[in-house]
Amino acid sequence: MKIMIVDDEQDVEILFLQKFRKEIKAQKLEVEFAFSGKEALEKLQNSGSTKVVYVFSDINMPGMSGLELLEEIKSKYPNIQVSMISAYGDRENYDLAIKSGAKGFFRKPVNFASLQHEIEGLFTQKRT
Repeated sequence: MKIMIVDDEQDVEILFLQKFRKEIKAQKLEVEFAFSGKEALEKLQNSGSTKVVYVFSDINMPGMSGLELLEEIKSKYPNIQVSMISAYGDRENYDLAIKSGAKGFFRKPVNFASLQHEIEGLFTQKRT
């Protein structure tokens, strides 16, 4: 199963690879990174969106925000599940994300146990 992490802070790549190393090593999970909303959309278009089943995106990024990315993904690739993350756990961003079709909403720092639980749920959905 392939997921995409979208965040303008490039150091998150090391963190996510470390946290999901067991799943990656067991070839249960493939993780791709994009460092802007625009790059994420380009990767989805160029590499075949059918491979990506889940996008985990920061909300506050320069250029295209995560909420704008969410709307684009839901419009062009409705089968891809998207969850949002923000350093600011304000109600307005939460409401906008859920209303726009987000599967989940996380606050920074990432609670990796919760995120792993959400991703494990995708494994279950994929099997059925």
